[in-house]
Amino acid sequence: MLPESPPYFDKDQYTDKNDRFFASEIIREKIFQRYKKEIPYSCEVVVNSFKEGDKLLKIQADILVERDSQKGIVIGNKGTALKNTGSAARQDLENHFGKQVYLELFVKVKANWRNEQKFLKEFGYEE
Repeated sequence: MLPESPPYFDKDQYTDKNDRFFASEIIREKIFQRYKKEIPYSCEVVVNSFKEGDKLLKIQADILVERDSQKGIVIGNKGTALKNTGSAARQDLENHFGKQVYLELFVKVKANWRNEQKFLKEFGYEE
């Protein structure tokens, strides 16, 4: 029923999102799969560095949580929980980008980020 119009995107372009977005979403997916209850909903992933080489992709990202107690849960005993999350994310990132990935994750506390308009806008939740 709609009138025909020229395409907005090239035929081989499947999204308007960039590679950083996909990297952060893959990491967030692993957080949702590994943690239950409040942790996934209190986390945000910010990709700070995305350096693409011929054979290696280097990604440095921060996992932001709202409280120190959540930081401890995400990191886990001696860092094992964060290591497991990072390993699972790295495997999916390698499959997605088709090359080897060096993934460096840090966990930081940004108190009440979900309640501040500035952070919501910065993370793309509000226009």
